[in-house]
Amino acid sequence: MGSEEAWPYRVDAHLPAEMGSITVARQIAREALSESGFQGRHEDVLLVVSELVTNALVHGAGPPELRIRGDVARMRIEVGDDGEDLPEPREPGPASGWGLHVVRLLCTGWGIESDKDGKVVWCEVAAQLSPLQAGPQEV
Repeated sequence: MGSEEAWPYRVDAHLPAEMGSITVARQIAREALSESGFQGRHEDVLLVVSELVTNALVHGAGPPELRIRGDVARMRIEVGDDGEDLPEPREPGPASGWGLHVVRLLCTGWGIESDKDGKVVWCEVAAQLSPLQAGPQEV
């Protein structure tokens, strides 16, 4: 799945094709965030993991595979499944879900890769490492 880079932290997990895998994936991501020292918003990464795994379970085929790569500045999440149909962003809402809309809002980049075994949906979340800017001060 995806391209290989020199990432200090790596984890791969094959998940069962059942909705309980969302909880398992979030726990794996929680450990990855802690062990990699990621300095960004952990909640954003957990939400993206939930959305991608849910999409793979609902719209994909076969058991999903979760791959997380990261360091202090960014996390790359990849979720693959055996389905050939590529995800299509829909108008977000209660009826159609928020899935890829949430991914687009929270990530610095995302995409879909087809391969011989199905597809991989990937995204990257970056930490804001610059110091907070103070507002104007009165003298």
